[in-house]
Amino acid sequence: MRTNLELSIAIVLSAILMTLAVVSVQGQQAPAQPMSFFITSVGLGNGANLGGLTGGDKHCQTLAQAAGAGNRTWRAYLSQTQAGDVPAVNARDRIGPGPWYNTKGQLIAANVADLHGDVQRDRNNIRKPTALDEKGGTVNGVGDTPNAHDILTGSDSTGRALIGRPDVTTCTNWTSNAAGNAMLGHHDRLGGPNASWNAVHMSNGCSQPNLVATGGAGLLYCFAAN
Repeated sequence: MRTNLELSIAIVLSAILMTLAVVSVQGQQAPAQPMSFFITSVGLGNGANLGGLTGGDKHCQTLAQAAGAGNRTWRAYLSQTQAGDVPAVNARDRIGPGPWYNTKGQLIAANVADLHGDVQRDRNNIRKPTALDEKGGTVNGVGDTPNAHDILTGSDSTGRALIGRPDVTTCTNWTSNAAGNAMLGHHDRLGGPNASWNAVHMSNGCSQPNLVATGGAGLLYCFAAN
């Protein structure tokens, strides 16, 4: 029979081995994925006048920098409508190949095709609980005050530039805060006609008050392109 001392030593050794096993398993777990997608916590405050695509990208980069993710190249999910010598630009072509994760490391989409449902619809994870801002906060949707679920995109549901006049598709390619319209998406994805994250309805004007009245705040989707 074991003595009390031997039993005590055995118990201690067993506890040590169990602790080492737990540490080993934890060490083998995949590290949390860094943020590569967010909704801007604030707009620029000048309606849909972002200063063009470059201004939208700068806004994303600035907020990402403040959140500790400025070491990546950030792009605003915005399309540009062709007009004269100004070429059409597709939002889907600006944001890199993916995958993209929110601030909590939750997968938003594995690639561009999944993001836009090219092969199978609803392959992305853009919904109110997961479409978080750069600080990890939930963005207001229907039922919240104020409602801010209208996200500027200027895109069709496949992420491509709309055909038409820029003043009625992208608020003159994101340079107007007056008359005009821009295509909006809904991040809260309520289903039915409001199910599209990137192409639900046009804004009721381009000014900040117009965007607020429609149900938005001039917010953007931001994606890390690298």
